[in-house]
Amino acid sequence: MDKPKRGYWCECWTQDLTGETRPVLRASFDAYSAPQADRWVAVALRTISPALDPDASQEAWEWLYDGRIATRKALLRAEPCAVTLTQARTRITWTIRPVIFLPLAHRQGVELPSCAHDFKPHASQKTN
Repeated sequence: MDKPKRGYWCECWTQDLTGETRPVLRASFDAYSAPQADRWVAVALRTISPALDPDASQEAWEWLYDGRIATRKALLRAEPCAVTLTQARTRITWTIRPVIFLPLAHRQGVELPSCAHDFKPHASQKTN
């Protein structure tokens, strides 16, 4: 069985600043190194920066040039990090948290418990 692995859980959230809705999870990513984790945020920021207003674009590029170094150092110290920018009335936040990924049990060659065969999908869940 595989051993647990250290890594980083990355998420991207948006929030409507008018307060009418709750934050929405837009994406998540499992990274196995600090460079891979901050690269995920960097790629997203570079991708969306042309569509951002001037202030939000400036925030993005400030993080890409300066903030990314501080983020990488914090990740190497196993500290959680966040990158946030505001576009119009929307706040976009990327979070990176150190985690330990636990391996899942491998089921090949293993007999499932008898109760596993009792499950019957609803008619709407059946596939052809």
